[in-house]
Amino acid sequence: MESGPAIFAAVAFGLFGAALLVWTGVRTAHRSPVAAGVSPATAAALTTLTGVVSLALGVWCLTRV
Repeated sequence: MESGPAIFAAVAFGLFGAALLVWTGVRTAHRSPVAAGVSPATAAALTTLTGVVSLALGVWCLTRV
């Protein structure tokens, strides 16, 4: 019964992290701005870090099941 919320959270974190990493990669490959008003290197680094942290949280949630 308690594993349901952990699985939901893991899927949510995993989908968000994966989508963010794919989006950042596509924007960077096309040399498009990742975030408005921020230097491209800083924006790409922060969004990549956020995506990786989100994926790590998803994996951590799955280990709690």
